[in-house]
Amino acid sequence: KTDLIYQLASTGRYYFLGRPRRFGKSLLVSTMEAYFQGKKELFQGLAIEKLEKDWTEYPVLHLDLSGKTYNRAEDLEITLDQHLCQWEKDSGIQARYPEPDARFKDVIDTAYEKTGKPVVILIDEYDKPIVDNLDNEELKEAFRKRLSGFYSVMKAKDGKIRLGFLTGITKMGQLNIFSGLNNLQDISMDSRYVDLCGISENDLHRYFDASVQELAVANRLTKEDCYAKLAQLYDGYHFSENSIGIYNPFSLLNTLSSKRFMEYWYGTGTPTFLTVALKQTQKDISELIDNEVEVDITDLSQVDSYKTNPIPLLYQTGYLTIKEANPDFGTCRLGFPNREVQNGFLKMQLALYVPIVESIGSNVLILRLYKAIDAGNPEEMMKLLDGLFANQNY
Repeated sequence: KTDLIYQLASTGRYYFLGRPRRFGKSLLVSTMEAYFQGKKELFQGLAIEKLEKDWTEYPVLHLDLSGKTYNRAEDLEITLDQHLCQWEKDSGIQARYPEPDARFKDVIDTAYEKTGKPVVILIDEYDKPIVDNLDNEELKEAFRKRLSGFYSVMKAKDGKIRLGFLTGITKMGQLNIFSGLNNLQDISMDSRYVDLCGISENDLHRYFDASVQELAVANRLTKEDCYAKLAQLYDGYHFSENSIGIYNPFSLLNTLSSKRFMEYWYGTGTPTFLTVALKQTQKDISELIDNEVEVDITDLSQVDSYKTNPIPLLYQTGYLTIKEANPDFGTCRLGFPNREVQNGFLKMQLALYVPIVESIGSNVLILRLYKAIDAGNPEEMMKLLDGLFANQNY
């Protein structure tokens, strides 16, 4: 993917990339950090080694808001302070102001003056404090104000910035950073960068063929059948109209490592805010189980009205993907990318509407129902359903 990183660095100044959780955004950001730090030795044998001639070392400010749940006002303050303290230490300066945005300005100014080079700013999961609190209006607004002021520093210091790159799940329209940075390029649905994160069919065959052979042997499959099963379970993400399919890298790599076909992404890739949002929505999303949905393409980058229309949120979190586009009308048809995601969606629906007893678990319940039906025993099936719904308030 390093040729795409070089292309980004050569053609623009500010970028935003939206992808679902566990899709390699953090790995991409850390790779970009090493590149802008001039660490040529880490890129031997990769595409960028031949493309980049100068390997200029720039000061890099890497802000990572992932890996933490923001349910108190001080959670964001602590995270910002930790990053600012490290940046100030690296720059050899003392904090002169209590406000994070003022300290951010000082760090950029000092880094630029000391190195004579413009600063690279990399922000991973820029939106996490806000999306963690979609159902908490007061805390959400407090985080929005704090982050809006902090990110707006990039516009104020534009002349001292080499590149700004932000990742997240959603493009929150009410977060003023996007109106402040007029030249921000949203590459989330740019056909040139569809496989910047994730693994394409070509990647899988080119780099993982030996691993797929091992997986096939471990599961007593032919290699061809193994490739077909991987595609059925983990392929099918399309991030622009009529683009190549992308495999979920988290599930694919876990499968190749463990040599077991399992649903790896659902347990760790489903953000808490999504289940909260679906509880609040006025739309009956159960209709998605058997039907694909037609939407306006421009709606896919916005989630501000998720209570009345959760479809863009389901797209951005990876539960729906583009199945077919109609560019003449500016619309596209959305559906589940693969079987793993569809099964995960069904489990999420079940958890929203039916209180499964934890000691049983949904998979065990489904197995018992299946066995009862398979054995031609409707009485046992009804007994299980009675027990299930007995836990639900009338």
